[in-house]
This record gives sequence, structure tokens and C-alpha cells, in this order.
Amino acid sequence: MKELRIRVLVGVFVVAGVLSWAGARLWNSVGTLPSVPVAAPIVLAVIAVVLLSTAFSLRARLKAQRERRPEAKGVDPLMAARAVVFGQSSALVAALVAGMYGGTGVFLLELLDIPARRDQAIYAAFSVLAGIAVIAAALFLERVCKLPEDDDENHPGAEPVA
Repeated sequence: MKELRIRVLVGVFVVAGVLSWAGARLWNSVGTLPSVPVAAPIVLAVIAVVLLSTAFSLRARLKAQRERRPEAKGVDPLMAARAVVFGQSSALVAALVAGMYGGTGVFLLELLDIPARRDQAIYAAFSVLAGIAVIAAALFLERVCKLPEDDDENHPGAEPVA
């Protein structure tokens, strides 16, 4: 399984932000603008908490397993792989959603004198922060589940690294 790259997440965030900003400008020219839901930062924060608790749980179980404690409950490799896939997919979706709300929030900065739009800008800002929290928790989960590096140089038949 490949590691999630930060530049991919940044690219998704930036592209989604630019498209969302342009879409918000276009939509506002028609006279309406879709609102940023209050639940958006809450849902993202819940996902971040779930990812973080999964990471802490797996880290404690792996540490107990490495120390060969008698009461240690092992970690099923398939469960760890599923947790990593859940983390990676959550990070990608969070980058997309945070970019989308970030672009909308940047557009709403022009309309802060309207109380309803000011509230929307605040919800968008909290959504971006919660999206960043999801990404950080997912990267931490991925780091917790990472296997130790293999020493391929000493194996017969291994290709030398150039």
C-alpha cells in the first residue's frame, strides 16, 4: 500500500478551493448562494476523533504486542490495512471538502457586512480547520500502522538500488 502524499492532498485542496471560489462567484451573480451547513465542521470533527481514537488504540495494542506482554491483544493485519484505507480515503475527502469550503469562505470574505454571510464564513472557516484535523489524524493513523522498513539489500536476488 502506498503512503498518502501531502502534495496530493494540497493539490486537491487548492483545486477544490479555486473551483469553489469561482463557482461561488458565478452562483452569486445569479442572486443566490448555497449556504455552508452548520453540521459540516461537526461531522468533520467527529471523523477526526474516530481516526485519532483508532490510531491511539492501534498504537497501544502494537506497543503491547512488541513488548510481548501476556495480556497483549494482537492486531489483525487486515484490520490495520482497513484502518489505513479508511484514513487515506478520509484524508482525501477532507482535503476536497476543506478546499470547497475554503474557496466559498474566501468568497464570503467580501460579504462580511451581511450577518448571515458572516455566519457562513465562520462555518466555512471551522470546516477548513476540521478538515485539516481529519488529514492530520489520518496521517498519524497511517504512521502508526506503518510496517518497519525491510532490509532488502541483504536478500539474495535483490536488485541493487541505484
